[in-house]
Amino acid sequence: MSGPLVDPAEVPDWLAELVRASAATDAAAFTRLTVPDGQNPRAASVLVLFGEQPVHGPDVLLLRRADTLGSHAGQVAFPGGGAEDGDEGPIGTALREAEEETGVEVSGIRPVAVLPRLYIPVSRFAVTPVLAHWEEPSPVHAVDLGETAAVARVPLSELADPANRFMVRKPGGGWKGPAFTVGELFVWGFTAGVLTALLRLGGWERPWDHTDVRDLDVAWARHMERETGRE
Repeated sequence: MSGPLVDPAEVPDWLAELVRASAATDAAAFTRLTVPDGQNPRAASVLVLFGEQPVHGPDVLLLRRADTLGSHAGQVAFPGGGAEDGDEGPIGTALREAEEETGVEVSGIRPVAVLPRLYIPVSRFAVTPVLAHWEEPSPVHAVDLGETAAVARVPLSELADPANRFMVRKPGGGWKGPAFTVGELFVWGFTAGVLTALLRLGGWERPWDHTDVRDLDVAWARHMERETGRE
C-alpha cells in the first residue's frame, strides 16, 4: 500500500504538502511504464531522504555510482537496491540499503510516506520509493568506493532552479526525459523523473524550459569536461 505513514501535521511545513499529496498519487504521476503482463519483476526500494540545513534549507540525499561499475556507472541515484530476505518490506529495504551505501544512522530517520511501485524495464525492477524525514541528521559518506563515488545533500532550491533544468534524449528519437545539473552532479533517468514529480507534488517547482532538449551523450560529456576542468 502507498500513501502517508504519518499525519502531515507531524512533519515540517515545507514537507507537509508532499506527504498529503502521496495519499492521492499513483504510478502515472511518475512514469507511463507498467509491469508487462506475465512478468514478475524483482522488488527494490529507494530512500528519498529529506533533511534541512540552516543555510541552504530543505535538501535531499543523493549519491553518485562509481565509474567502474558494470551497469549505471557514474549515474546519480537515491540510496537503495534490491529487496533481501529479512527486510521488513520496502521500508526495511530502503533503510538497510541507505545505511550500507552512505553510513547514515537510520535511528535518526522517520519514514513519512510510501509511493507506488515504479517499473524500470532496463533492470526489470519494480522500485518502491520511500519518503523520509531526516529528523536527526548524521554524517554520511561513500561506504564502498567500489560502488559509490560520492554522497551529497542537494538543496531542493538548487534542483528547482530553472537554470539547472533541461530535457535529455537518447539518439535515434527514442527515450526523452528530464535532467538536472547541480554542482558536480548530472542527474537523469529514473532519479530525475522521480525528483521532477516530487518537486511538483511538494509545491517546490518553478517554471522551467521544457523545450530545452539536449542529446544525453553530449550533455553528459560537456558536464564531465567542466567538472574535470575544475579539479
